[in-house]
Amino acid sequence: MLWEKLKGGMRIAALDLAASRAGLSVGQNITDARALVPGLLVHEHDPDFTAHVFSEFADWHSNASPIVAVHDAMVPYGDLILDITGVAHLFGGEERMLATLTDRLRTLGYSTHGAIADTVGAAWAFAHFDPGRIVPEAELEASLAHLPVNALRLSEAQVGGLNQMGLKTIGQLAGRDRKALQARFGATLILRLDQALGGIEERVTPRIPIAEHHAERRFAEPIGYLDDVLMTVRDLAIQLGVRLGTQALGAQSFHLFLYRVDHKVMTLSVNARRATRDPGHIAQLFVHRSERLEGEYDAGFGIDMIRLAAGSLSPTPDVQVGAFEIDDGAEDLARLYDRMTSRLGPLAVVRSKPVDTHIPERAVRLEPVIARTPDDPNALLNPPLRPLRLLPTPEPVEVIAEVPHGPPLRMVWRRVSYRVLKASGPERIEAEWWRTGRKLGFLTPPKVGEAELQPQDHHDPTKKSVKRELVTPHVSTLESFDSETTVRDYYVVEDEGGRRFWVFRVGLYGAASPPSWYLHGFFA
Repeated sequence: MLWEKLKGGMRIAALDLAASRAGLSVGQNITDARALVPGLLVHEHDPDFTAHVFSEFADWHSNASPIVAVHDAMVPYGDLILDITGVAHLFGGEERMLATLTDRLRTLGYSTHGAIADTVGAAWAFAHFDPGRIVPEAELEASLAHLPVNALRLSEAQVGGLNQMGLKTIGQLAGRDRKALQARFGATLILRLDQALGGIEERVTPRIPIAEHHAERRFAEPIGYLDDVLMTVRDLAIQLGVRLGTQALGAQSFHLFLYRVDHKVMTLSVNARRATRDPGHIAQLFVHRSERLEGEYDAGFGIDMIRLAAGSLSPTPDVQVGAFEIDDGAEDLARLYDRMTSRLGPLAVVRSKPVDTHIPERAVRLEPVIARTPDDPNALLNPPLRPLRLLPTPEPVEVIAEVPHGPPLRMVWRRVSYRVLKASGPERIEAEWWRTGRKLGFLTPPKVGEAELQPQDHHDPTKKSVKRELVTPHVSTLESFDSETTVRDYYVVEDEGGRRFWVFRVGLYGAASPPSWYLHGFFA
């Protein structure tokens, strides 16, 4: 039996069949329950853990329907929604499907009830208050009329208020003034009533991506080795490729579902940069993806079904192969990106995308190559001269420069002095007032009196225990830089060693406060 703290006391949250037969009930005080059953075994209820376990259990039902969702309108566990549109005939009809799904759960030791209706609200109502019903659309309103009002998934306060008015069934709400009901019991009463009757569509969010096309294989005896799984994936990829080819389609996302005999589902997904239906390429992506599991693969007591699904479909005509084929290498490059991404992860393979802005730190952003978006043509027109490497954040430098607008003659960066021989500029860049975003950060100096510690040898027992971390390099304490409102004057400077730096000045000489200088990047 499980208990939870409710209404200022410890009350029963769930109980088994034996406790129910002993006269206990949900909501009963623990003290009273122990008085009735002295040897009662109780445990504290963990709703978050229960919801997590139930969600994993819900995924297992995707072998019966492609759309499975956890219905959390009342509690985050306990209620499942299956969209059986176009699926019931695989079980021999709706009646046999309902019996099959409920019987197999009862065989596993679960107490379960179900119902089939055209709306989510009606199916929930019948499953809880008139289980086993299969209600046709024409009989929906009449069948709901005799159910109690708490079948509409209302709160306890709403149900209590309706009962006090003598409204105990859903049928008694018909013909009542809807505005008066809403004013007294809230908008959720009208919403739930309309959802149950089909006046308002209630959408469900499937936990597993919807498989637009899939191929699956069931095993007479469960399998467990990863090599056997990958061999099956190759066979399923061939079947899936043929099915996509008959409709001249290709897919960019592929999902592998491994259904274990202990009613859990393992999901593995890969993505392709271009739509494909090549079985060899699809199977190889899963081979590379499996290498990242690093021992996390666990078949449990075995896998009794494997499903390979394809999503993100798009028309993909057949490609000419032969003497007149045009091979520009783009296809090979796309496959290389796919293999690297499946092996290293989508954020490990990125590209630099130009952005239409003159602010240097915003002129380029990174995006995954497999999720490439079209380039902005305005960002590629007459790009200004920029260094090959920009610092993550501009770092303050101490500069000696000609007044008022001369380039630097000498600068100190990270305690190293550089004598400038050549310089060009300035290039003035002002803030873009129409943009919003994060301001640039800066390296902060260590606190006064704090020593700069170097990384210590963790294997040397003779050394004293010290703070083992990399310390932020010391920088001068200069005024803060505001990238949203400040005007910057950039200079390209070259020192005695041929190193070229990109520095800028904030502020002007002769103003109330002296200008500040920063290093932003390096040229080759």
